[in-house]
Amino acid sequence: MTNKRWFQAGVGILLAILIVKYFLSISFLFTPFVIIAKTIFFPLLLGGVLFYMTEPIQRFLEKRKFPRWASILTILASLGVVIWAFIAIIGPPVSEQVNTFVKNAPELAKELDHVKDYALEQRKDLPDNIKASIDEAADSLQDVAIGFGKWIVQFLQSFFQAMFLLILVPFFFIFMLKDHEKFIPFVTQFFTGERKHWVEKTMKDINDVLKNYIQGQFLISAILATLIYIGYSLIGLEYALLLAIFALFMNLIPFIGPWIAVVPAIIIGFLQEPSLVIWVGVVTLIAQQTDSNLITPNVMGKTLSIHPLTVITLILAAGNIAGFLGILIAIPTYAVIRAIVKNIYEHRQDIKKAATKTV
Repeated sequence: MTNKRWFQAGVGILLAILIVKYFLSISFLFTPFVIIAKTIFFPLLLGGVLFYMTEPIQRFLEKRKFPRWASILTILASLGVVIWAFIAIIGPPVSEQVNTFVKNAPELAKELDHVKDYALEQRKDLPDNIKASIDEAADSLQDVAIGFGKWIVQFLQSFFQAMFLLILVPFFFIFMLKDHEKFIPFVTQFFTGERKHWVEKTMKDINDVLKNYIQGQFLISAILATLIYIGYSLIGLEYALLLAIFALFMNLIPFIGPWIAVVPAIIIGFLQEPSLVIWVGVVTLIAQQTDSNLITPNVMGKTLSIHPLTVITLILAAGNIAGFLGILIAIPTYAVIRAIVKNIYEHRQDIKKAATKTV
């Protein structure tokens, strides 16, 4: 019986539960390590994102006989120019639209109150069962709004705390550009034989998954934000640039991000002119269809191929566990775990085939 896979899996699960139980009972011993890990996690994450976004540039330069130090300096200088240009070009209109939005915020709030009062006035003429459904929907929307408000506050708190850690990002970024080829050999030196080959292949698969996801997702988000800005500008929607920038960051969240991004556009369009809601929907539909049929298949291909239901489940669970940061890293984390499990399964199948041939 001890050779049965189900028995070994059961023993492994029990041992894992016991390890977690006793780990929690002495967790105070690991508090300093947890604090250190939290301190470096965010800068390491940003440094990794920057590395994967600029790695193709470094590869391109070094193919043209650029030495490593020259490629790094070129990338840093290029990033500086891009940031300066972004601030110089996008900064003034963004600042203007923010000021306009703040100035008009009281008027927008009044319009929302009028819409709410009108809806309440019309409610009394409806059948009782529809009234009950409206009340339930209102309660649900209120709960969602409260939860979303808390999430926004937590996100802003985390954002401002993270700003103090950004000084570490350039160090991680530069060292990744400088020594990224040394990481896999450093890890695999502790293994030998077939296991070393398996670890090397698994780490290369993880690197490919992260690279394809980060590069692809940022490119898709940038293209979608550009399409949305053009569309909103053509229909005359106010705060088009602000809404496009918001969409840029929301589109980093797979599948549900675009639907989150369209909500403020619908509200602003309705308050500006109710008929604009239809045009906002048309712009969103065109952008989404262009993305799903042209952009994503050509940029991401079949790299992840995760079912939408799995994406929604992962994002909701990660959001409850770790907030906005959890939402951002849920899909790549799942993709990494899936790559590891896939390699474990393939390795076991190879062992079985080898054993069968030996017999």
